[in-house]
Amino acid sequence: MRSVLITGGGGFVGSNTSEYYRQRPDIEEVIVIDNLSRQNLLKRKIKHYDYNWDYLKQFENIKLIQKDILDFEFLKRTFQENSIDIIIHTAAQTAVTTSITDPIADFKNNLIGTFNLLEAVRLSESNPTMIFCSTNKVFGDNVNKCNVEEQDTRYTFSDKTLKGISEKYSIDLCEHTPYGASKLCSDLYFQEYGHIYGLKTAVFRMSCIYGPKQFGVEDQGWVAHFIISALTGKKINIYGDGKQVRDILYISDLINCFEAFIQKADKIKHDVFCIGGGINNTISLLELIEILERELNKDIEYEFFDWRPSDQKVYISDITKAKSVLDWEPIIKPVDGVKNLINWVENNKNLFT
Repeated sequence: MRSVLITGGGGFVGSNTSEYYRQRPDIEEVIVIDNLSRQNLLKRKIKHYDYNWDYLKQFENIKLIQKDILDFEFLKRTFQENSIDIIIHTAAQTAVTTSITDPIADFKNNLIGTFNLLEAVRLSESNPTMIFCSTNKVFGDNVNKCNVEEQDTRYTFSDKTLKGISEKYSIDLCEHTPYGASKLCSDLYFQEYGHIYGLKTAVFRMSCIYGPKQFGVEDQGWVAHFIISALTGKKINIYGDGKQVRDILYISDLINCFEAFIQKADKIKHDVFCIGGGINNTISLLELIEILERELNKDIEYEFFDWRPSDQKVYISDITKAKSVLDWEPIIKPVDGVKNLINWVENNKNLFT
């Protein structure tokens, strides 16, 4: 029997992952750590910000710990008192906008928190399998050096043979925003602790993840934010022209990818993967609005504003390596995933009104 530790387990990715592992017959206990600071970091009121945390309280084999991973002594005790086999590190300050207005909080929560976790594991002399939820923002403005063509509802790569951004793409000599910089530093530390100390580490440079129990806001979680706004009659603010394209990945597909690495970690040891929906699961902001108008049979109100710093006109993950090494690929198509999320929001509309 194994035990799993999930940081940021009160968030969208963390809570869904916690629920998945608590159902596994080979998992004895899931330890979930979160300081429930999301609305404080984003500096905006978020209704039911603790919904996912409270939801997890119903499961007996989930141990909830409301603590901050900036508390290094707490983390050391955690590894001294528990035998942990798997760590999935989702805890973070997650918004580019917040990192620009409050870079200190971004630095502390992303870089120092990650370093504390790695060092606590090293000092414990244990060797759990560790996955870090990194981001496509580590590539910074270099992504915008790819030539793109403008079409009616989206931008596309001019090079039609380009499958997306791979793990080999440059991270240097560009603007990242403080968020991208803090995540990149954490990304590199995860790699180094794998190389230098022999820890079994994976870095997942993730694109846009979406699905049920996601309380998306304007600053973070755009797919859920659009759906919540559409269903509650709120105007959507679009920064740029709405033709920005992202590859989107449904939460269950991401969790399957976590598990794919965990099953192979003893052989892989440590590696970096670009993780997203890939070239076959892309959507623009305007195209999501079109889907919502069709599915909801209503007009969606939206307004355009200036582009945000370092926004990427096209970001698509090249998931070739993940397919080959992890024997994994996405299953849920964007239209189906969006419908699933619409149903969840509709069934829980009281949380958003």
